[in-house]
Amino acid sequence: MDLNTFLTYCLTKKGVTETLPFGPDTLVMKVAGKMFALTGLDETDFRLNLKCDPERALQLRDRYPDVIVPGCHMNKKHWNTIYVERGDLADDLVRELIDHSYDLVVASLPRKVRREWDLA
Repeated sequence: MDLNTFLTYCLTKKGVTETLPFGPDTLVMKVAGKMFALTGLDETDFRLNLKCDPERALQLRDRYPDVIVPGCHMNKKHWNTIYVERGDLADDLVRELIDHSYDLVVASLPRKVRREWDLA
């Protein structure tokens, strides 16, 4: 997966917007105004920060120790950094992790917000 594929995939999801709240070098994908994915636009090594269930985050880090690490500049319990170009992560797994992050954020939204964004 590359940056364009990541962006296109995220934008197919309901309620998703792309923002640059931390400056021109950090792309943040939000659902209903809440972050679910981040990536640096000036990085030579394509990586993503994705939200993750804490137990699953630990399992992923154990299974892919050089590729999935605690989230850089994020709450390390709830976020992973995925070095997409390292190792042999299949695009299907990367998409699954993006979906998982998106679903966690949607599930945390108040019901009223989910209805307003047609996410219920």
